Formats: sequence, C-alpha cells, structure tokens
Amino acid sequence: MTAIDLNLTKQDADKLFQRKRLIGFSIPALIFAYLVYIFFAFDVPGLAGRANLDNAVTLASDSWSHKVHVTRDNRSGEISYAVEGERKGLYPDGQRPDWVSGDSVVTIDLGGDHIVRYLPDNRTEVEVPGFPLIEVQAVGRTLTSNLPADLPDWISASNRRIAITTPEGRVTLTGARSEVFNYFPGWELFWFTLDSPYHGQSLGKILLGPRLDPDRSNIGGAVSDWWNNKMWRHKDVAWAIGETILMAFLGTMGAAILALPLAFLAAKRFSPVMLVRAGTRRIFDFVRGVDALIWTVVLARAFGPGPLTGALAILITDTGTFGKIFSEALENVDQKQIEGVSSTGAKPLQRYRFGVIPQVVPVLLAQILYFLESNTRSATIIGAITGGGIGLMLTQAIQTQKDWEEVAYYISLIVVMVMFMDWLSGWLRSKLIGRKD
Repeated sequence: MTAIDLNLTKQDADKLFQRKRLIGFSIPALIFAYLVYIFFAFDVPGLAGRANLDNAVTLASDSWSHKVHVTRDNRSGEISYAVEGERKGLYPDGQRPDWVSGDSVVTIDLGGDHIVRYLPDNRTEVEVPGFPLIEVQAVGRTLTSNLPADLPDWISASNRRIAITTPEGRVTLTGARSEVFNYFPGWELFWFTLDSPYHGQSLGKILLGPRLDPDRSNIGGAVSDWWNNKMWRHKDVAWAIGETILMAFLGTMGAAILALPLAFLAAKRFSPVMLVRAGTRRIFDFVRGVDALIWTVVLARAFGPGPLTGALAILITDTGTFGKIFSEALENVDQKQIEGVSSTGAKPLQRYRFGVIPQVVPVLLAQILYFLESNTRSATIIGAITGGGIGLMLTQAIQTQKDWEEVAYYISLIVVMVMFMDWLSGWLRSKLIGRKD
C-alpha cells in the first residue's frame, strides 16, 4: 500500500514538473510570437526604410540653434536679412550680418571656405570645397545651372528648385527667390529683439552701465523689452502656462466636488436601493469610458474653442474616475466610528460629516492631488484642440515646420511646469495628509 502511494506521489510530481516546464517554455514562445506579429503588423522594415536621418539631424540642430536667412527677391532684386526668416527678426534698414559683404555683388561667407555670391541678373554662385563652382540663374520661374547629371546626395535639383545642404549652411534657389540659411548655436533674440537698445549688451552694462534708453531705466527697460519680446512672446507664453494650469485645476476640483455626493449613491453601504446604485455606477462607467480628448472634440463643437471647454472635458472624465475611487473608499470605512458618532445623537448628515468623511479624506486628497498633477499634462494636449494654453502654442510652432527652437522652448517649459506641479502636489499632500516615516 505504501509503495503504491509513493508511485502516485512520484507521478503527481512528474506531472507538476512537466506542467511547469511547459509553462516556462510556452510563455516566452507566446511573447516571441507576439513580437514577430508586431514586427510585421506595424511594418517595421518599411518604417526603417522610410526613415530619413537627414531630416532628423536637421530637426535636432534646429532645436538648439538658430539660422539667419539672407533672401534675395528675384523679381525686385531686394535683399533682406532676418533671424529665422521672420519679419519680427528682420534686421533694421542699413544693417546686416558681418559675414555678408558687397553691394552690387553680395558675398555671403558661411565659413569653412563655403561662399555664396548674389550676382546681377538673378545669378548665384556657390563655392563648396572639393566641388566645381556651382552657377545658377533664375529666368522667370525656371532655373538654369551648370550642375552635372550625376549629383551628390547633398544636392537636389530640378528646373524649378535647387537645394544645396552643406555642413556650414543651406542654399535654396527657386525662380522667385534665392535664400541662404546660415546656422549659429543658441536661441538668438531670446532676450531682446534687434530693435531693442539692450540687444547685444552685456548683463553688467545693463545693470551698472549708463542709461541705454534716455526714456527708461536700464533694468525697467530691459525687463519690459524681454517681457514684450515679439519674437519669443514671453508674455503670451506665461499667460498660456497659466491657462493650462487653470484648466487642470478647474477640471480636477470640479470633478471632485461632483463625484463625492454621487459616490454615496454608488456605495452599497450608503445606498440600499440597487437601481439607484447600479444607475450611478453606469454613469461613472460612461463618462470615464470616453476619453477626455473625445469629450474635448464634442464640447468644442457644442461650446466653441477655449480653455473652459478643456476644463469641462477634464471635469467630465474625472467625475467618473473619482466617483469609482470615492465609492470604493466609502465601502471600506470603519463602521465603529460611525456608530460612535451615532451614539451622541447625531443626525444622518452629521454621521456622514463626522463619521465617514474624516476616514476617506486621506484617500480623497491623495487621489485629487495625483490627478491634478496628471491633468496638467493632459491639459497641454487638450489645449491644442480647444485653442488654449501652452498646447496651442506648441502645436502652432510644430505646424510651421521651421520653428523647432520654439518647440524645444515650449517642451522645456512643459517639463518644468509638470515638475513644479509634482513638487506642489507632494508638498500639499504632506501638509494636508502628513508623511509616513
């Protein structure tokens, strides 16, 4: 009898080991099969083939540098000089960069022996070391050049457009205009625009030097010119950051105020009527089941764009989430504390106020503060749809496909804003709830 029991035990152990070996093999096999499916379903080989590393390098360089445009209008012959090619960054009349010289023949020295010359009759010469002199002339909408048929990969050419990309800069030629882009590190005009008397002045000269503007003090004038910078729009950016935080705050706090009384209707302990309880929970499921971005689109069609629409989208979604969390917290309250308050002759509302709310306040505040931090990030994307906040400015900068230094600036501000909200929510949590050692 004992031998039979031992055999059965050994058989059971063998089956257990086989099952574990099968599971240990099947789980990695399933993961591998899933990764293979993703590889082909998402067309990873095609994505790698379509990737353009040159564009990625250009985008990365644009994020930490700026470029000065030297543009000739081939119709009028006028030449303009502008930072980032914007009118707000246009050099004043009679001024131009020191690496541009000449009058009838305008010579642009890009550095590294790369020279571009604007000649009369809409002709352009481009000198690139190790390559024959490039000569191009614009006649109407057509370009004629001496470029060979076999072009290197840094030149693209047709009879309508020629683009030359070198390590020192870029040249783009069309029938309408000839344009040179010269790159420099840093965010030019971040502090002051070219028309400001404080542009190019050192910090010591602004703080301690003689008055640069006879009508204003140096410090007051410098702060005013920086705050009203037409190129980087610091005043508009600060307002947009405030709108984003306000959207998150209004949406989060409004959702918490609405969700708390509804959570009592969804909690079994406080809502004995099953129909009311089930109906409230389904409402929570519905409003949180639809993403905030979808609510944003719906509300924007109903109420029009604006920060308030974004706050309402956050409020609707978070009402469902808060309602579920709060109702679950109410289900787990300690009945003894409620009975203790009831023994004093407290009325139902007083029992809720002094017997229930103090127990769930730590959970409620922790969730509210966490969602406030999270909704600050969400408000950035929502603002891009509703037309408010820093998200809108970020989207506008991306859509231009040229202001990547502004994109980097806005992203940096968003990261700082999220870090600040993370610190603030943690500080408030420690003050309101306390920290555990």
